[in-house]
Amino acid sequence: MGAFAPAGETGVRHGPAGGPPLRAAPHPFALGDRLERPADYAAVYRVVREAVRAVLGAERPGLGLALSDLPPQLGAYWQVTGNLIVLNEGLVQAMRQNARSPLELNAFVFVVLAHEYLHSLGYLDEEAARRVTARVARGVFGPEHLVTRMAEGNLWQMYPFLSTVPPGDGQRITIVRNFDLASSQSYIR
Repeated sequence: MGAFAPAGETGVRHGPAGGPPLRAAPHPFALGDRLERPADYAAVYRVVREAVRAVLGAERPGLGLALSDLPPQLGAYWQVTGNLIVLNEGLVQAMRQNARSPLELNAFVFVVLAHEYLHSLGYLDEEAARRVTARVARGVFGPEHLVTRMAEGNLWQMYPFLSTVPPGDGQRITIVRNFDLASSQSYIR
């Protein structure tokens, strides 16, 4: 991770080498209420994009989402230069069955999608993507929000049942329709 200049008069902090500067985040919890009610993947992803744009000043339109049964230690993946995030459907189902609230499920999906979205923005190193995911969460939701705690923690330690999800081989992929319409509705119908 690159060095950060203290926020001075400009309020701009410099991001990792080659990355955009970090920007002052909106008021904590401004996006948090959108995760407290049931939401589909597209709704959670809109919060991811807005959060990343607010903190990093960067975005990437046109990504798609697919679901697949993957090994339980793999939350999702994005293939370098690709346009598709592949989310581990088994882990999402396990969270859905065990989550105590819509926020808990949505926070999990947010953290996994944000991590992969950051890969698509050029944060290819796993550890760097984890740190920036946590920075985005803290900047937008505040230090005590569940999203931040998940992003700063280890999901498999926080939710040990995730390790017991039956392993998949990723052979079956289901495309999530109408995923990122905000950036593609003008040319994809």
